[in-house]
Amino acid sequence: MQPFTERVVAIIKAIPAGYVMTYGQIAEEAGSRRGARQVVRILHSLSEKHGLPWHRVVNARGEIALGEGEAGYSQKLSLESEGVVFELGGRIDLNKYRYVELQN
Repeated sequence: MQPFTERVVAIIKAIPAGYVMTYGQIAEEAGSRRGARQVVRILHSLSEKHGLPWHRVVNARGEIALGEGEAGYSQKLSLESEGVVFELGGRIDLNKYRYVELQN
């Protein structure tokens, strides 16, 4: 695995239940301010293999990026089961649920 990929995997694994991070936030924390799309690809290709809590990653608006299909519904249910509340319009209050306590 590339160093950026390793950092992304470690960051995602560290997101505790009941919190979320954004793709861009993870990318920046991993050392690539513009690497949000790389985070998407890493999640898509490595979530199952590394047991990543993929459902704890949302877009910059606090929304599920997967759409309203089965995967998006599954993500919403998983977050709700951890206590994350969706506001009207399907957004998560990032001021309340964003995980920011990472150690560099």
